[in-house]
Amino acid sequence: MHHQPGGAAYDVVLLLHVACVLAGLATTLTAAATASRLRRLLGAGRPIPEALHRYFQPGVNWAGRAMYGIPVFGFALLAMSDGAYALRDGWVLAGLALFAAAAVLCEAALWPAERRLQAAVATLAAPQDPPTVSRTIAGDAVVMARSACVALVLLLAGVVVMVAQP
Repeated sequence: MHHQPGGAAYDVVLLLHVACVLAGLATTLTAAATASRLRRLLGAGRPIPEALHRYFQPGVNWAGRAMYGIPVFGFALLAMSDGAYALRDGWVLAGLALFAAAAVLCEAALWPAERRLQAAVATLAAPQDPPTVSRTIAGDAVVMARSACVALVLLLAGVVVMVAQP
């Protein structure tokens, strides 16, 4: 059994690490739910509510990018652990691999689909009018929803690995 690292600085970095994990989980869950809702509304030919118009306003999803703090603070925790934990530990490598897979998925599928949907929703008619939907918009909603669900599973698996430390 390793000694448990401690101290105020370690605790602050650990809290920041956990905050980034929670932000990543929350934004990924929100992306999955919002894309699924948009897909259902588009499929039914129903008007897009103002809340969805606000969600899909053009711009970078900075809250989602908070997940990049996970490895940053994780490496800081490793450095501050005085040898209690190391990059060669299997659970650390597994967590890093799960994070890398989630980040690649978000960068390659989730966030590009979200940006395309932002542009498409911005051009749709007023919220009270049923939209005319192209297959591209519907396809981007599916890609966003599915990739967000997979990224969420990867992040949750990373949480399990980090907590269990097998």
